[in-house]
Amino acid sequence: MKKALVYLIFVLAVVTIGAFVGMNNVPGEWYQSLNKPFFNPPNWIFGPVWTALYVMIAIAGARTWLQSRMGGRMQLWGSQMLLNFMWSPIFFTMQSPAGALILIVPMLICVIAFIIMTATRDRISMWLFVPYAVWVGFATLLNASIVYLN
Repeated sequence: MKKALVYLIFVLAVVTIGAFVGMNNVPGEWYQSLNKPFFNPPNWIFGPVWTALYVMIAIAGARTWLQSRMGGRMQLWGSQMLLNFMWSPIFFTMQSPAGALILIVPMLICVIAFIIMTATRDRISMWLFVPYAVWVGFATLLNASIVYLN
């Protein structure tokens, strides 16, 4: 029962905070006016993708918490989560693609480091982070392209 509660808390917290950040930092007219690369996905795709990713991130976080609350993997998980939640306010609200690019690079590094550190300790958490790493890698390329084009 205790494990189920940890999973529930992590999923609810991550998805709720992610939704709150997303709803309070929406792309507006400023974003629409930017030059974007040909591979920029439609806006509607971000909500479903991030919701699925946040559930996977939360499950990996809960698993890590249950295994080692104060260990290096949990610190990496927390660091990438903090950077993740800071990206939208910097990009959309502060209207700073360059600032967001500076932030997303260490975020990607934390995600990859989490995967590497988790590979031998918890393969499930490692695999839960792989789609996230791919998406953040894509987002980094997209962010860099927007900086370049504008």
